[in-house]
Amino acid sequence: MGRIIGFIIWLICSLIFVFIGIAALRAKEPVGFFAQSEPPKVKDVKAYNRAVAKIWFFFATGMFIIGLPLIFAKQNSPLFIIPILGAMFLSIAICVMYISVEKKYKE
Repeated sequence: MGRIIGFIIWLICSLIFVFIGIAALRAKEPVGFFAQSEPPKVKDVKAYNRAVAKIWFFFATGMFIIGLPLIFAKQNSPLFIIPILGAMFLSIAICVMYISVEKKYKE
């Protein structure tokens, strides 16, 4: 039962990132990505926000996929390393992706 609750919490966190992506898609101004950072001045706001939203959707999908072992893993299983390391690598990946998006759309 505990692993199901853990997966549901993981799924809720993934859905939060989907909502962040939707908010980025609907924004009229350039959206920020990193905490406490100003959004850059961009050439095409709509395309920039779409690219940022795609990053958030990628992250949410990745979080869902790497959270699947939480359903099947028994207590103290080595499978729990997959979500832990996967979240770390996903976080690094979206930072790299955003840096390339920022370079592409920055004025």
